[in-house]
Amino acid sequence: MSRRFGHGYHRVTLMAALVAAGLCIAEGGEGSQAGHRPRERQRAKPPAKQWDKSSRSAFFDDAFTSLEGERPDFLAAASSRAPAAAGGGVAADTAAGSTTGFRWSGLVSPDTLADEVKEQRKVVAAAVVSASEFKGGGYEKARDAFSAVALAFGLIAAHDGDVRWKKDAANARDLFARVGFNCKVGTDGSFAEAKARAADLETLLDGGSPEKKADRDEDFAWSQVAGRPALMNRLEAAEQAAAEIVSSKGDFDKQIEALLRDVEMAAAIGEVIQQKDYEFNDDDTYRGYSAAMRDAALRARDAARKSDYDAARAAVGDLKKSCDTCHGDYRS
Repeated sequence: MSRRFGHGYHRVTLMAALVAAGLCIAEGGEGSQAGHRPRERQRAKPPAKQWDKSSRSAFFDDAFTSLEGERPDFLAAASSRAPAAAGGGVAADTAAGSTTGFRWSGLVSPDTLADEVKEQRKVVAAAVVSASEFKGGGYEKARDAFSAVALAFGLIAAHDGDVRWKKDAANARDLFARVGFNCKVGTDGSFAEAKARAADLETLLDGGSPEKKADRDEDFAWSQVAGRPALMNRLEAAEQAAAEIVSSKGDFDKQIEALLRDVEMAAAIGEVIQQKDYEFNDDDTYRGYSAAMRDAALRARDAARKSDYDAARAAVGDLKKSCDTCHGDYRS
């Protein structure tokens, strides 16, 4: 025993001896005064060496061999209860700007992007069927369709998956983005450009590449792909189409693929309009609305993949609410 602990030990031993002696004197004195032998002190019975069956059943013989699964990570559980970052409901690896690595595949699939290009091609073809049709209002439909096509090719160029038209995506993105902006008016010049780009789109669908190369003198920015009004029109169309699909269980079961395309495009738009150079991109409230819309669209996608009608309908309802709330405060 060390010297430091030795003195304390002797003091405790001495105190215990004095207490024991005092008890003996007290008991002896009590007995002497009464003329009887000192009382025998009663001690509690020691526990049984073997527990009975009911007591033993409450415990594991060996917890390490009886419990299943991984041990809980209490540090992770504690961190999950911390307040979420503003404007984000998507996991870190699917949130734009994340330091862990953003992936567009977390929002939109290669099939959706290919289908989007094919569907918008029909709108483009109808809008440029004639100069009179184009100037009579077709230019507005062409603007929205070309902008949607430009968005799709922008996503294809940035996508981490194996998507059709990948090698031509950046050039196609810029070509269709330009014509989309120029179709704000119905003129001979905008009609001629729209006809040329419609032909380029047919060439891409047939497996070829556009002959024209887009001129780009500056770094790419998402705000150059499509104007926010055109994207809002595509978003509104997606929201309305999704609402019609989930209006009944029968329609939902028949049109799950169409629902997937619309809600994935809605999710992608919700992410894109938060990117640098878009109007209000530095407004936390606006970004919160956009993130809520994106996340509702992703919940609808996940529900559609599981054929969960009730969950899909609820998520599409949340998507509409988030869009309506945003439109109430921000106008394109």
